[in-house]
Amino acid sequence: MHFKPRNWPGIVTALVILLVAGGLLFSFTRNNSVIATVSNLNLRDGPGLTYKVTHKVKQNSRLTILSEKDNWYHVRDSQNHFGWVASWLVDHPGHLKKVTNLSEATIVLDPGHGGSDSGALSIDQNHDEKTYTLALANQVAKQLRARGAHVIMTRDRDKTVSLADRPALANTNQASAFISFHFDSSPTNNLASGTTTYYYHRETSYKLAEAINAETNDLPLTNRGIKYGNFEVIRDNSRPALLLEMGYINTKRDFKYISSSQYQKQVATRVVKGLSTYFSTQS
Repeated sequence: MHFKPRNWPGIVTALVILLVAGGLLFSFTRNNSVIATVSNLNLRDGPGLTYKVTHKVKQNSRLTILSEKDNWYHVRDSQNHFGWVASWLVDHPGHLKKVTNLSEATIVLDPGHGGSDSGALSIDQNHDEKTYTLALANQVAKQLRARGAHVIMTRDRDKTVSLADRPALANTNQASAFISFHFDSSPTNNLASGTTTYYYHRETSYKLAEAINAETNDLPLTNRGIKYGNFEVIRDNSRPALLLEMGYINTKRDFKYISSSQYQKQVATRVVKGLSTYFSTQS
């Protein structure tokens, strides 16, 4: 006996809707997942750093995005733990392609300070750090563009840019690298000298720090090495990110170099060479 329910068309329609919805849900889940880029990634009970940590996720874990608010994702991990994660500490799988040369790279350059934020002052109190960070970044940008790189500047003139907006620009553009330029200042004039390479996330940024720092040994100012630095522009950055202090602005000898276009070009050449070496070692 062949049984055919009276409402068969309705049942078929309902099944089709369920299958389509299921397919869409699968597609949404697959395409709206992210990868934890740092070890022991915090899941919080709300979208902000002040909320309580409820669970920790291992690096490279896949998380499903359920919703988004204020640059935070509400996610679920594979063990059905739920929580909020900072968007700048995770990566979309589709954007994980490794860049292997400068012509493929998107580099965000961050001239420190600007506008109402003058930065540190020179030994004579007449020269602002913001002036020389922009001059240096412009030299680096010029050389990178000549090598075919896509360069994005957090500022290209004397204007105020918030600290939060700087790493956000790198995160949004899935930058291949982020470099923030600064000049140090000591509590007392002429107390310190030299350059320092700072990183925050060891997993994503230490190899870049090694590549660039290795190129600065023959600069006229002493290389003070690679150090961990808790600076917002690299802390809130999911991309390979460094902050470079390229001399002490309130030390007379250092400032002579900082204010020199020749020194700025020397630094730029070494930063570009370090970036090129870094990308060539990516696989």
